[in-house]
Amino acid sequence: MAVPVIDPALLAMFDVVRARHPGDLDGRLRVTERVAKSDRIYTYQLQNRALWRATFDKPIFTLATRAAGSILASYADSSFATDVSVDGDDGDLFCFTTMLSGQITLAKKGNSTTALAGRGLVWRPGPGGRLLISDDNARTNVFFKVADVEDALEHLLDQRLRQPLEFGPDLDWSRGLAVSLKRQLDFVMDEFQRPDGVASNPVALASLTDLLVALVLRGAPHNYLDQLDRGASAVVPAYIRRAEDFMRANGAEPIRMPQVAAAAGCSVRTLGHVFKHFRGSTPLGVLHAIRLELARDDLVLGASGLAISGLGASCVSVATVARRYGFTNASRFAAAFRRRFGETPSEAVRRSARSPR
Repeated sequence: MAVPVIDPALLAMFDVVRARHPGDLDGRLRVTERVAKSDRIYTYQLQNRALWRATFDKPIFTLATRAAGSILASYADSSFATDVSVDGDDGDLFCFTTMLSGQITLAKKGNSTTALAGRGLVWRPGPGGRLLISDDNARTNVFFKVADVEDALEHLLDQRLRQPLEFGPDLDWSRGLAVSLKRQLDFVMDEFQRPDGVASNPVALASLTDLLVALVLRGAPHNYLDQLDRGASAVVPAYIRRAEDFMRANGAEPIRMPQVAAAAGCSVRTLGHVFKHFRGSTPLGVLHAIRLELARDDLVLGASGLAISGLGASCVSVATVARRYGFTNASRFAAAFRRRFGETPSEAVRRSARSPR
């Protein structure tokens, strides 16, 4: 029989069930309640019929699960080859499987895909799915809610999905962002073993979930990946557009980054990542630049309006406009303004007063 791949002591934070008799793989194991959390039915059956009536001194099957936030992590091992069928309602979870030993073959819609060392499996548990699990098998599974992943995809595409998101089942852990995804999935399993890890910190868990979902959409094959790649090279993500629109609309208000992230529809961590990638700056850096632009617009428009009315440019208060957008140090404001626009605030005012619009 298989030697456990994970020390049972590391599963203290998990809900663990073990079976010593093939009959325990039925309702008494309560696999459906632990994994499906719905009306889906998981049926486990040993492929060797000679073992159906046997009883063993040690567990022949272990299932450990822990849910935190919108992530469900599980560890499972099987001593004997097992046939698992799934029935019931449509799945509302995406499952990412990593093999620790042995292999699993997914059979669905007339196709089969095998996960083994170096190759993972992504699938959506639901009716018509069947798993063929080898002898001496151990694997980890990380589940994400379909709704969460599809919502993130809609934000990236800035449009509603015309058809459900479907992943290709085969994952090559050795290429591209799939390498990063594998590392993060392993990190999830490690952290879920700890009583004081990310799973116990809602703020950290939310940021980690955003990162994982982003990697899932970039590192795993799916029916929107080509469209997503085209958008990445030609279109700024909707996160950035929404964030910058919010900054411009509220530039004179004491806004904070969590407010900007909420308006953008992502976490603060994701906001920082996309701004660094597409803007080469932090969100705070972009907010600073937007406030400089807003201050310049107010100074230029104010000077032009006063020139038209016959009043002098000296009536425009640079200090007042600067304070309006959070610049309390006049010399620093003037230096930042000059670096940005190639002239001081006073020079911009005089130039606009001489050339009213």
